[in-house]
Amino acid sequence: MKNVLSANDILVFVTYFIVVAVYGYWVYRKKKTANPDAKDFFLAEGSLTWWAIGASLIASNISAEQFIGMSGDGFFVGIAVAAYEWIAAIALIIIAVWFIPIYLKNKIYTMPQFLKTRYNETVALIMAVFWLFLYVFVNLTSILYLGALAINGLLGGEYLHIVMIALSVFAIVITLGGMKVIGYTDVIQVSVLIIGGLATTYMALTLVSEHFGLGRNALAGFTALMKDAPDHFHMILDKPDATSSQEYINKYLVLPGVLMYAAGQWIVNLNYWGCNQYITQRALGANLQTARNGILFAGLLKIMMPIIVMLPGIAAYVLHKNGQLPGLENKDGAYAAILGFLPSGLKGLSIAALTAAIVASLAGKANSISTIFTLDIYQKYMNRTASQKQLVWTGRWVVIVAMLLAIGFTWNDLLGIGGAGGFTFIQKYTGYISPGVFAMFLLGMFWKRTTGAAAVAGIITGFTLCVFFNQFAPAVLGHENFLYTAYPNGSGGYEIPFLICMGLAFMFTMIVMVLISMAGPRVNPKAFVLDKAMFRISQATTVLIVITLLLISALYIRFW
Repeated sequence: MKNVLSANDILVFVTYFIVVAVYGYWVYRKKKTANPDAKDFFLAEGSLTWWAIGASLIASNISAEQFIGMSGDGFFVGIAVAAYEWIAAIALIIIAVWFIPIYLKNKIYTMPQFLKTRYNETVALIMAVFWLFLYVFVNLTSILYLGALAINGLLGGEYLHIVMIALSVFAIVITLGGMKVIGYTDVIQVSVLIIGGLATTYMALTLVSEHFGLGRNALAGFTALMKDAPDHFHMILDKPDATSSQEYINKYLVLPGVLMYAAGQWIVNLNYWGCNQYITQRALGANLQTARNGILFAGLLKIMMPIIVMLPGIAAYVLHKNGQLPGLENKDGAYAAILGFLPSGLKGLSIAALTAAIVASLAGKANSISTIFTLDIYQKYMNRTASQKQLVWTGRWVVIVAMLLAIGFTWNDLLGIGGAGGFTFIQKYTGYISPGVFAMFLLGMFWKRTTGAAAVAGIITGFTLCVFFNQFAPAVLGHENFLYTAYPNGSGGYEIPFLICMGLAFMFTMIVMVLISMAGPRVNPKAFVLDKAMFRISQATTVLIVITLLLISALYIRFW
């Protein structure tokens, strides 16, 4: 496997960099105003088109943890990991039809603002501080570290810190231009991501077809994958029994069959796409129809993402099993192992695709950190009389500080991201809070009786129960009961599948919040007024939704 870039690879990558930089600068100059407005800087209010919103959503979502982590899970488990992407497409439909109208009607620009409007300032401040810590010390750091690690490996393994700084500077330059620059450059980023990702998948499949003597034929390679690794092409894993191997149990702990669809997958996706500043920010500055179309466009793009981020991992599994990738030491090395076999020029395109995914995610996350701090903390508690120009410049300084903190904590991997794996690191720390946050948003939107006290209790209950079910329940309540079944984790203990833990925590959190709210007024004075007209959709939108659902249904039926 060769990790040295050819002149053609460097040329392709430099071309990508120049195109993004020049286009971003052109957008900045064209959209620049004499008197910068905070909402315009943070939200690109009214200037993003539906296709820019959709592309930006995908570019911000797909990063190194998907390319490396999801490809690794494809290597380890198989196509079942595609559930994260295909359920996300359905979740985006739900967000577009029911969540976004509520945000836009109530002029919500940040998630803490939603909590203040619906509950009270205490809830908003608590969550604003929490989100800032989460975004800086979990999301930003893991994206930067895993991305730099991946690209460094492709360059020979000697440039980790240089790559880290280069990615940070590139992301900072884009972010300082505001959401307009981020949104429109993301169109290029997602185009490079998709083209480079598809090219990598195509080459991976042709490598498989060549190994089995079928010539350079990607379709034949895919057929060979299904024949040689049939266990990797099932969406639903069967429940382990007494004869199951530890390897199979480990797979089930990651993706627990039908039960993960009971709540866990929905909580992961609806919380991520609907209650996350990092994601919803792209649509909050648009009108309802534009926002909806952009979100639904992102949903369609999500259907094809497993082809880009998962299939190379399965191809690496088959090649490794047949002795073609002897140097592959762990699942997270699957994607890089495939890239090592790419021809001159195409390797540069694939690295450009990976860089595009990383930089877009870093820029989007940094912008969200900047937005929350500036609008929800600085303007409200530190400088209530700040001018629009001061808010914009504060936001820019926050971007730089956040990125410097991320570099500092990833320089020597102070948070231990490399030990857990970047994808696992993100899931571990964001998943503990997801049930409580989603319950608080869901009841806050659609049940008028939900109170601020219930919201605080929900956050505490959700987090506490996630810790309990993940860490202590098997030892305290036993390995099996009417709530769950715990399985040996290969380290001498027992473990409940993570997605099932989330479902249990969410269920009990909802019960606690409902009981506390019942002690309050029948209608909370701060409850949102819901108008049925808000949720009406056009015929074109209906057709788009039906097409998305039919495609996902066909995929599930085919690979059940």
